[in-house]
Amino acid sequence: MSKLTYNISDNFISQKELSSMIELITGVNFPWYFQEQINTHHLKTDNSFYFTHLLFIDNRINSDAFDVFFPIIDKLQAKSLIRVKLNCYPRTEKIQENEPHKDYEYDHKGLIFYFNNCDGYTKLNGSTKIETVANRALFFNPALPHQSSTCTNAKARFNMNINYF
Repeated sequence: MSKLTYNISDNFISQKELSSMIELITGVNFPWYFQEQINTHHLKTDNSFYFTHLLFIDNRINSDAFDVFFPIIDKLQAKSLIRVKLNCYPRTEKIQENEPHKDYEYDHKGLIFYFNNCDGYTKLNGSTKIETVANRALFFNPALPHQSSTCTNAKARFNMNINYF
């Protein structure tokens, strides 16, 4: 098992690029898709849910919006993409931590990019909390346990999860 290592890069892209992305994902015409489970460790009987938009999956671009997010993807200098997914976690009255999970069982690289500021967070290995700060990139191994949360002080928590080599 790999040990927990991570890096944070703030102000990852230009403010102009970030603004274009936020305008798109918060616009009335952006297609968000309802997911009744946050991950496979959640029971279908609980009340957790979120919305996603897959930009890239199964070795192909899956969304017309892919190019808008290319400034982030390009900075990774990835050999290959596995998945690129946008996440929208609606606000809750109290912060809810989602169950720990692994994106894939094999070692690979991961990036979580945060679009907005809020009191939600990403927790790595059950203990290390990474605050949600707009224009922050978190680099980590998503084959290690990590978990997301909701937020209480914004309408929603928006981020992008990239799995790559």
